[in-house]
Amino acid sequence: MRLRLEKRAAPSAAMRWAAPLMATLLMLVTGMLILVLLGKAPGDAFRVFFIKPLASVYGIGELLLKTTPLLLCGLGLAIGFRSNVWNIGAEGQLTIGGICGAGVALAFGDTESSWLLPAMLIAGVIGGMLWAAIPALLRTRFNTSEILVSLMLVYIAQLLLGYLVHGPWRDPDGYNFPQSRLFNDWELLPLLWDGVRTNIAFLIALLLAALSWLFTAKTYAGYRMQVAGLAPAAAAYAGFSERRNIWLALLISGATAGLAGIAEVAGPIGQLQPQVSPGYGFAAIIVAFVGRLHPLGILLGSLLMSLLYLGGEQAQIELALPSAITGLFQGLLLFFLLAADLLVNFRITGSAR
Repeated sequence: MRLRLEKRAAPSAAMRWAAPLMATLLMLVTGMLILVLLGKAPGDAFRVFFIKPLASVYGIGELLLKTTPLLLCGLGLAIGFRSNVWNIGAEGQLTIGGICGAGVALAFGDTESSWLLPAMLIAGVIGGMLWAAIPALLRTRFNTSEILVSLMLVYIAQLLLGYLVHGPWRDPDGYNFPQSRLFNDWELLPLLWDGVRTNIAFLIALLLAALSWLFTAKTYAGYRMQVAGLAPAAAAYAGFSERRNIWLALLISGATAGLAGIAEVAGPIGQLQPQVSPGYGFAAIIVAFVGRLHPLGILLGSLLMSLLYLGGEQAQIELALPSAITGLFQGLLLFFLLAADLLVNFRITGSAR
């Protein structure tokens, strides 16, 4: 008997939306089995990983705090993915956004001013867009792969950040630690309520989720980009500009990633450090596909991914597990999602040799 994959004539829409739920369930089951093999009681492991992080108001605030950059990056990436523009470098655009916004804070932060914080946010957005413009230019001018270019730019952005905090932007009163000075109160994003670290960037992210839905569902530009993703030949026949779609997709995703970067720097971090993100830009790729490239689904996927970050940190403390446990659960989620999508679009058939 020889097994082979046969493409389905009409994949089930219901199963397409059920695939992320099945992938999440399989991730939980497999993750718990792995923890049992590591000698951990499954009940305690589940409680520590998925229940305890949400058992307090502070924990819920931390969930929303980590959801914010994932949601911002995921929304921008999804717009590009819909039009077959594959920006894999949101992590670098996030880093550059944090650098540009912090540069404004360090240059003008000595005097309290009401315009400073909006200027920091705008600088972060512009920084992310400029970094994303590099793969856009190379793709439209020289037909290079935006996947490789955007990915390689991540490491350049991180090296630039390291140079700044070890060199010209290092705090002279910081005991030689590689970090900038702490931001003043007027350079930090306001908190939503007392006792948590969630700030107004979460509300901005929710607003952008609504605007993202309006853009993709109600505007001509969004329709043009969706057609380019679903039927490139039809888009070319209709005269839709591929160059315009590429530029628009990369600039939008760069803008949201840059906003996520300055939201981290001017939010929970409060200064520039050698690392401003634990990998939000890469995790947002998983978030976008778990959410089926839909703003509401991306919001739910961001909450799930944020819980994995919190659960991983809690497991390190209470279960003495390594930090790689977070990446393990994220990898399982992606693996099962890809497997589920494969079975949604293809069926396994058998034939005699």
